Amino acid sequence: MGYLHGRTYAEEIRAYTEERVGLVSSGLWTGAPLSRDKVLALAEDCLPAHYRQSPELYEEMVALAEAAGITRAEAVVVGGFTDFVDTARSHLGDLASPPRRVEDDCTGFLVPDHRAGGAGFFGQTWDMHASATDYVIMMRAQPDQAPAALIFTTMGCLGQIGMNELGVCVGMTNLSAADGRIGVTWPTVVRHALQTETAAEARDVIMGADLAGGHNYLVFDAKGIGFNIEAMPTVREETGLSTETLVHTNHTTIESTQAVETDRPSELQRSSHRRLKAATEHLDGPQITAEDLMTLTRQEVCQTASPPYRIETSGAAIMRPKTKDFWAVWGSPRLNDYTRIKFP
Repeated sequence: MGYLHGRTYAEEIRAYTEERVGLVSSGLWTGAPLSRDKVLALAEDCLPAHYRQSPELYEEMVALAEAAGITRAEAVVVGGFTDFVDTARSHLGDLASPPRRVEDDCTGFLVPDHRAGGAGFFGQTWDMHASATDYVIMMRAQPDQAPAALIFTTMGCLGQIGMNELGVCVGMTNLSAADGRIGVTWPTVVRHALQTETAAEARDVIMGADLAGGHNYLVFDAKGIGFNIEAMPTVREETGLSTETLVHTNHTTIESTQAVETDRPSELQRSSHRRLKAATEHLDGPQITAEDLMTLTRQEVCQTASPPYRIETSGAAIMRPKTKDFWAVWGSPRLNDYTRIKFP
């Protein structure tokens, strides 16, 4: 492994792992403290679901863990933190108080082809506790039996947002699920979906996954087919991309998924609704360009860390599957420039 910030990648992953496991143990996100041993026991219980989802990706996660010097259970937590929080929260049941930290992560959008000069866009911010920003990276995946992919992710995580060489794009916004359970966390699902050839196949991967926690997934392909999927462990609802731009933030919008969503602090709920409205209005023009999307991520939906939640936009990605264009930015789009990244 190489070096970053004066430390090896393995050292960076170990540091990030300790932070993520500590956050779950603290009870700030789950509503009650859990011992480190119990956190890792719950994560260990999730390993079979990861193997069932994809033996190949399970082996990749195991190899990553071994190279970084962390356990397989720790790899579940560091990669799938937000889903694992849902699992831990449900495990605590009546012991849990309302959590003092709730995920409020990401604004995602699908722009149909006809509103973007014949070649639509998928894009999103990735928002997280400010401590995660230092660990944001881009990587290339070149599996033997699946399409190559460009992937925005964090250290120790199989993948968060990406586009494969066939133009299939996959991303997500976080949802807080009350029905969390032992299951597979979202990075394995994202990577599995990126191994498909069409948006419909990627959707089917997500709809069939034995999920540990809640996320909203967005998929899009080079033919202009797209789906938004509010995916809770026990409930899934999909919406197909039609003639209007599709935007999603961090609250459920459908009655069946609302029924299994945790209560969110009012200020975070207002933030999610505000970003949804702002992005929808920004993307209401007749023709949308990549620069329009970059401006959106720099302005209306860019988050800056502030007490008590310390959530910030840690990066963003914009993809155009028909042309295979991929732009990404590390950290706040207000402070840093997008870079165009090419397939090898």
